[in-house]
Amino acid sequence: MGEDVTREDIVAPFRRTGQMQGRCLCGDVVIDVDGDYIAAVGACHCLMCQRWNGMLFGGFVAARDAVTVRGPVTVHASSSFSERAFCTTCGSHIWLRGTDEAETEIELFPGLFPEASSFVLLSEIYTDRAPNYAPLAGHHRRKTRAEYEAKNNFVEGDAR
Repeated sequence: MGEDVTREDIVAPFRRTGQMQGRCLCGDVVIDVDGDYIAAVGACHCLMCQRWNGMLFGGFVAARDAVTVRGPVTVHASSSFSERAFCTTCGSHIWLRGTDEAETEIELFPGLFPEASSFVLLSEIYTDRAPNYAPLAGHHRRKTRAEYEAKNNFVEGDAR
């Protein structure tokens, strides 16, 4: 796809409004989505995501004001511009979100939501960092580390 294609052009076919409920592994944390979300998953192979998940990060985006989380959650400031959260009881990962007050979206883990099993893989970043055991197949947008970092915030020192 050309450079003139916007993020909105890419996500528009996957925009949804509705309700979904997810749970962590032990069930102590319940996540309700009641509003706008994108029914597609983005994957990241950066070193931080590999360390956090043991493989790669995959998330879908929802409007922050559409998400309610109940239960014991611990938040970790993983960079100067983002935070990651997990269930304090079982360790299930819950979200990745920007800490800027103007940030309107939150990335949630699709595995927490039964409805998300039908979501498509929309994009993949840090493709040149993907380990041999984690290739992702299919037709979706792909960006290398350099391509992604040229236009987005990133954490310095993502070296092996």
